[in-house]
Amino acid sequence: MVGGGLAGCEAAWQLARRGWSVSLVEQKPARISPAHTTPLLCELVCSNSLRSDDPSTPAGLLKAELRRAGSLVVACADAAKVPAGDALAVDRQIFSRGVTMAMALEPKIRIERRPLESLPETGPVILAGGPLLGGGAARDLAALCGDRFYFYDAIAPIIDAESIDWDHAFMGNRTRGRRRGRGMPIAVPEAVESVEPAPEAEGDYINCPLSKDEYMAFVAAVRAGQKVIPHAFEEPKYFEGCLPVEVMAERGDDVLAFGPMKPVGLDTRAYAVVQLRAENRYGTAYNLVGFQTRLTYPEQKRIFSMIPALAKADFLRFGSIHRNSYVEAWRMLGPELELKARPNIRLAGQVTGVEGYIESTAMGLLASLFVAGELSGERFAPPPVTTAFGGLYQHLMKPRLLGEPFQPTNINFGLFPPLPPQQTAKGKPRHLGKHERRVAHAERAQSDFAAWWAGAAAVSVRPGL
Repeated sequence: MVGGGLAGCEAAWQLARRGWSVSLVEQKPARISPAHTTPLLCELVCSNSLRSDDPSTPAGLLKAELRRAGSLVVACADAAKVPAGDALAVDRQIFSRGVTMAMALEPKIRIERRPLESLPETGPVILAGGPLLGGGAARDLAALCGDRFYFYDAIAPIIDAESIDWDHAFMGNRTRGRRRGRGMPIAVPEAVESVEPAPEAEGDYINCPLSKDEYMAFVAAVRAGQKVIPHAFEEPKYFEGCLPVEVMAERGDDVLAFGPMKPVGLDTRAYAVVQLRAENRYGTAYNLVGFQTRLTYPEQKRIFSMIPALAKADFLRFGSIHRNSYVEAWRMLGPELELKARPNIRLAGQVTGVEGYIESTAMGLLASLFVAGELSGERFAPPPVTTAFGGLYQHLMKPRLLGEPFQPTNINFGLFPPLPPQQTAKGKPRHLGKHERRVAHAERAQSDFAAWWAGAAAVSVRPGL
């Protein structure tokens, strides 16, 4: 197993729990990328949110499937949860420590702290080095697959809670009409650290309102601010689901006001609102939701301090930008995520062409099942396309037409096949509303996933166990 991130740890855990011995090679702390700061496994680089936990949303549905599959990553996230409305957000340190401790105490896993200077020539290998894979392993992968596919990802800043001006801020969550169900519970592994939940508050988010004049001045400053420039030989491509705030500002005056700064659903008459989400269980640090940025550090301090509630903000971490690489999966990978050029190596995580924490985790779990199936001599079918797992898998494997681009994706309902036609009691066509469609997708997915998982779990256990 190469890489101790979300995909690598999930894959190693799943294989170990099925009776297979795993060597997990992690380059930290000998070599730490510019985006990482600790030697812990599963360090979250960007947001501390795993997005919605509502099973009628794509992200919530994928987490429900991961819970059913006994995901270590989601179990540790549940144990490290911080208030974030219907989202599953975590205290980064508690989450990473929980995963690291669980992995270290698992007798079937040996953690090797060293850089990998070349891809192994023999044996089953899962390459889950992530989009920031470096060193000789990255050069080997580029030689096999090319280095044409990448995008730039940005990180939002974090501020000290004590520096927020409460005369210009208020607590509250967005209202979204009908309250929907939360995610399904899961038993947390014994090795995972648990912390008492934070006390109830008036809301989970700190909201920082701006008037129209304040908002327009802020947008103008963001546009004019000095940015970190990518290398001259690289086109500055971004993932649409995680655009830097200055890229959104350049698209129009009100793009931010209808995006991360929208006031909709909040008890305010402000023209725009910046939301802050807790970074830890103690409520001492908050990140600016949706404010990933490539502004230089001095410009972040100057421009974000134009938000009235953050006029005297103490920045614990500034935003930054980094390059993420991925492969053109449908061309480079076989049906079990193996490299066509080196079938002993399977890819997992974000490098396969998925985007997001839970999506990477799911691909790590799936890669581990393919390896376990190979080792046990009992191959099994990929997950049904009607499931969140299957939708992501089909996105990677589906052949593209000539000239059709391959782009990384989050889980979304566009990856699912249409629902069967609905009829009224009188046999007439019935059109489902948006919420009804989501619920129907979720019900079908969870039923189909349960049936698939029952077979997959049995096939991939080591013989004799």
